[in-house]
Amino acid sequence: MIRFNENNEIIRDEEYNAIIVGLQWKGDISRSMDELEGLCEADGITVAGRVEQSLKKPDNATLIGSGKVLELAELVENMDIDTVVFNDELSGAQIRNLENALGVRVIDRTILILDIFADRATSPEGKLQVELAQLQYRMPRLTGFGKSLSRLGGGIGTRGPGENKLETDRRHISARIDDIRAELKKISKNREVQKTERDRSGIPVVALMGYTNSGKSAIMNALLAMSSEFQGTVESKEVDSKDMLFATLDAQHRKITLGKGKDFVLIDTVGFVSGLPHGLVEAFKSTLEEVRDADLLIHVVDTSYENRDFQIEVTEKVIGQLTDKKTPTIMAYNKMDLVDESPIDATGNEAVYISAKTGQGMDELADRICEHIFGGMEAKTLLIPYDKGSITSYLCEKGQIEEMTYEETGTRLRGRFKREDLERYRNYEVTD
Repeated sequence: MIRFNENNEIIRDEEYNAIIVGLQWKGDISRSMDELEGLCEADGITVAGRVEQSLKKPDNATLIGSGKVLELAELVENMDIDTVVFNDELSGAQIRNLENALGVRVIDRTILILDIFADRATSPEGKLQVELAQLQYRMPRLTGFGKSLSRLGGGIGTRGPGENKLETDRRHISARIDDIRAELKKISKNREVQKTERDRSGIPVVALMGYTNSGKSAIMNALLAMSSEFQGTVESKEVDSKDMLFATLDAQHRKITLGKGKDFVLIDTVGFVSGLPHGLVEAFKSTLEEVRDADLLIHVVDTSYENRDFQIEVTEKVIGQLTDKKTPTIMAYNKMDLVDESPIDATGNEAVYISAKTGQGMDELADRICEHIFGGMEAKTLLIPYDKGSITSYLCEKGQIEEMTYEETGTRLRGRFKREDLERYRNYEVTD
């Protein structure tokens, strides 16, 4: 069971033993059930069995029907099960009916994902976003099931609001939701200020996106290792990278330098998953908006996963919910060290085949990034007066300087510069 120490931190006394349950009524659910098992493992739950039911439509009382519930109850008793995880989202009444019939804790896919997010969130914003999604999930389930949803400890799905003895009264929950939204709005305004400063500096933004456990964090660390700014100090800048679902949750930002004048901000965003709760997408919208504002997207794909096309589709669907902007995208087929041949890309985007683990293709990815975000540079020579030293410093930082000489009237800079900078300082352009 779960206990909490004096700092309200989770203490696990033992692993959970669970059966996962899926209802097949809208097509094959094998991939979704496989993923549910992976989510359970990510949350410290051992899956001891799997039950699937085929119906024309979900049963209003128990989702899977009374007969299947009786079969499930026998399995729970015989296999010493303490948790049953449903692949479909359950209503408050369904959870109540199932727990009464099975005698163990019942949770659904949404609760499981929220629980993982609550455990992995480390930043104040991330914790607020998860709590908001949890409260939005609980609100419509209060009627007839308020007490059960507010139980303390005792099992999965109680991290966050339940830990703080949150009253399951609509008025109190509504007030807390309003408070959280106000706090998130303040954080969002701070992010806008940071974005404005970034825009003013002219530093491009590249965002890593993709399905959870596709290797986004590993790619960020590999690009960090290639960055000249962090030679010898990479370890202190690395992000957590583990072979598990949702190993990292909070968005990570790192400045990457791939040569003179080739600086950009790299963002590692939260991974996606099928059936990602709508409330969670809404809660994390302010964070995921960084994807919308990026100059370039790197869509990371786990090439070794058999149903990678499904994962690509899910990722693109979530991105479509966030923005209708068509941002240039590079498909990065990762984990090539685990497959025998390169897959054929059917997205119509530019594609690279890499392994962040072995370094295969990382040089090509870096080159493609630079082509996209620095390709709009032109070779010119500028003569900057000495009393305009700030312009010289700016161009040295943002341009690719090939030669700098000091003449009687100013500093001569020969190199490649962004078109917008050349337009801004065209009065200083000279011929060689």
